[in-house]
Amino acid sequence: MAKRAGVIGHPLGHSISPAIFKAAFEAAGIDATYEAWDTEPDVLEGRIHALRTADFLGANVTIPHKTAVVPLLDGTSDLAAKAGAVNTIVHGDGKLIGHNTDVAGFARSLREDAGCDPKGKRTMLLGSGGAARAVALALMEAHASVIYVVGRQPRKIDAMVVGLKRGSPSGTTLTWAYWGDGSYLRSLAEADLIVNCTPVGVAGSETAGQSPIPAELIQPKTTVFDLVYNPAETPLVAAAKSRGAKAVSGLGMLVYQAAESFKLWTGKDADVAAMRAAAERALAG
Repeated sequence: MAKRAGVIGHPLGHSISPAIFKAAFEAAGIDATYEAWDTEPDVLEGRIHALRTADFLGANVTIPHKTAVVPLLDGTSDLAAKAGAVNTIVHGDGKLIGHNTDVAGFARSLREDAGCDPKGKRTMLLGSGGAARAVALALMEAHASVIYVVGRQPRKIDAMVVGLKRGSPSGTTLTWAYWGDGSYLRSLAEADLIVNCTPVGVAGSETAGQSPIPAELIQPKTTVFDLVYNPAETPLVAAAKSRGAKAVSGLGMLVYQAAESFKLWTGKDADVAAMRAAAERALAG
C-alpha cells in the first residue's frame, strides 16, 4: 500500500513541497505520495485526525498552524516543546507526535548556504511566529550574543521572548522591540545577522515585491537570511545584495528541514541534491 504525506497550511498557494518530496521518495525507492492540503483553521482538527489512518506517514505543518496543532497531537519532541511550534507530524502505532525540523534546517542552511557562524554575533529576527521561534532556538544553540526580536504584535513577541529566556544559555541576551516605535533602527545597523521570519515578499501575496526593511538600512557587513524562498531572489535578498551584503533565501532551509522530516518518516537519509534540484525546477516553472 502506497504511503501518504502532505503539507498542512493556509493559504498554501503554489507549494513546492510536493515536488521536493516526490524527488526524495523516488530517489529512495519508496512508494509514497505527497500532497498540498490547504486547511482553514476551522477544519484543522479534522485534518489532523485523518492522519491517524494506517496509510499516513505524517505531515508537514506551515503558516498559520505551527502552534495550533500542538494540543491536537499525542505528544511532542523536546525540541518542538521548547520551540512551542511543530512543523512535522510523525504517525506511528496510531499516535501522532510533533517535531520541529526548522531548527536543524535553519542551522544547516545558515552554515552551508550563508557561510555564517552566529557564535558571539548580534542577530535580529523579524517576526514572532513559529518559524521565528525555531530560528531563535537555533541561534541560542549556536551561542549568538544578542537575539533581538522585532514584530508587530507586542504581546506575542513578549510571550515568545519570555518563553525562550527560560532556556537561554549564559552569554546570550534575548530582547525585543515593537516594529512601530522605531527603536530597532539603530540595532538594525549594528546587526551581524538579520533573519526575516515574516511572509513579507512572498510571490503572489499582498506583499509581493516588497522588502520588510528598506535597502538603505542594510549594512554591507551584515548577513541577511530571508526565510521566504519564492521568488528565487526575494525583494529583501535583492535589497541586501544592492548594498553589498551577503544574502540568501530560505530555499536551503526548506530543503534541509524537509530532509529531516523525510528521515523521521522513513528512517532513511534523504537525497538532498535531488530535493534541491527539484525545488529549483519547481520555482523556475
